[in-house]
Amino acid sequence: MNQSFLQLNTIFISILIEAIPFVVVGVFISAIIQIFVSEALIAKVIPKNRFLSVLFGTCIGSLFPGCECGIVPITERLVKKKVPLHAAVSFMLTGPIINPIVIFSTYVAFGNSWKMVFDRCGLAIVVAFLVGLIISFLFNDDQLRHFIEQKVQKNRKQHHHHHHEHEHIHKMSAMAKIKEVINHALDEFFSVGKFLVIGAFIASAMQVYLKTSTLLTLGDTKVTAILVMMLLAFILSLCSEADAFIASSFRGTFSSSALTAFLVFGAMVDIKNLIMMLSTFKRRFVFTLVGSIIVLVFLGALLL
Repeated sequence: MNQSFLQLNTIFISILIEAIPFVVVGVFISAIIQIFVSEALIAKVIPKNRFLSVLFGTCIGSLFPGCECGIVPITERLVKKKVPLHAAVSFMLTGPIINPIVIFSTYVAFGNSWKMVFDRCGLAIVVAFLVGLIISFLFNDDQLRHFIEQKVQKNRKQHHHHHHEHEHIHKMSAMAKIKEVINHALDEFFSVGKFLVIGAFIASAMQVYLKTSTLLTLGDTKVTAILVMMLLAFILSLCSEADAFIASSFRGTFSSSALTAFLVFGAMVDIKNLIMMLSTFKRRFVFTLVGSIIVLVFLGALLL
């Protein structure tokens, strides 16, 4: 019992150490968007056409060197700034996968081979694009934005913080804006941080008490191998910067299609970012989103 508790403690701390830098980057990007990016600018940049805006959201993820730990606060901020929900969701799904750091780490982890990089990025782009389209038909942007704004108002009342609204922001000096960015980032870090801690704890407990060997014995056909690796990705809750090194250790056991499913699904949905999503968006929206990702990643990996 003592041994497994120590193991849980070690895994829990390592997940936090791995995730916190990316959450910090995420909340700072989110705060910079809040203070320096106006809704008018976003309206100009994002295409009005549903398909083009989903494509734009899918591709813009390549510019953010983040991982799934810090992507939820950025996505929430984009939705508040009137970015169409489907474009924000596509960005949230590809951001942790098609950025330069993750591409490089995947390339190195698989022995300087581009095959896994192309499989991973290709599947991620297709899944993010299709999920964005599904969301655009099923959910009304305003309804979800209203839900997020209500939640923010409630948090503000609890914390008694005064936030400058937009009319004040553009009148502020550069120094005041920087101070405001830091205040926003700190606020957001503590609101996201508690969900990260809960998620990291659940993930570490599952790793300790759910035997990986049991899972591995189930993966003897292509279908079960893909499902097992998707489940494993969800449980391990690795950062997308590091997951390729873990995936490559399974090369002798699983096919490349199962490894691709592990690398794509884990970066889109794991325990810690599921808990963050549930704290940010409506439950029905999160379950529809996760269900669509499961089906599309599974089918995509089967075709690989």
